Amino acid sequence: MDIILIGAGGHGKVVLDIVRCEGKHRVVGFLDADPSLHGSTVAGVPVIGGVNQLLKLKSQQKVRGAIVSIGDNRVRQQYAKEAADAGLELASAIHPRATVAPSAVVGPNVVVAAGAIVCPEAKIGASSIINTASVVDHECVLGEAVHVCPSATLAGRVSVDDYAFVGMGAMVLQCLSIGARCVIGAGAVVRGDLPPDCTAVGVPARIVKRVT
Repeated sequence: MDIILIGAGGHGKVVLDIVRCEGKHRVVGFLDADPSLHGSTVAGVPVIGGVNQLLKLKSQQKVRGAIVSIGDNRVRQQYAKEAADAGLELASAIHPRATVAPSAVVGPNVVVAAGAIVCPEAKIGASSIINTASVVDHECVLGEAVHVCPSATLAGRVSVDDYAFVGMGAMVLQCLSIGARCVIGAGAVVRGDLPPDCTAVGVPARIVKRVT
């Protein structure tokens, strides 16, 4: 399937590489909000214009699908909605060197990077990122637009709500709940449930900020 990638930054380069390695789709171009990138190329792929080009690309039958290749959780989910509203199929990208159990459920617009492991009966919500060498263990449930950063580990039966961010190398112990929009700092070890809209850092992780 011919697809467009939305987001031509660093994460866009990673997603492009995953799509090429996977070999299921052909990337015909990038869309990006930065006008200075329009007309340029990224790894040989043209940056066609902004997200306002989605309807035009669909109507001209130049693409059938899209992946939003942006790291920011909220922006990624918003652009995914715009792509779906334009009638494009939201594809996912799973690196061939990632391991995804047959019983795992992976939603649309999900990126699973090289070396990542998604274990049996895990559920990955739409527009989530399971980044390089991260682990989502058995029966974890991730909401929409979650980002599990490189080398982070979610032990078995962890629940992570929408828009949460699990920083690089962080560890979340088994059977815990991570609230919506929660931010877990790099290298943190989470030993208890975390409420929504908080930032937790350290070993063991402690809440250092709450958004009310």
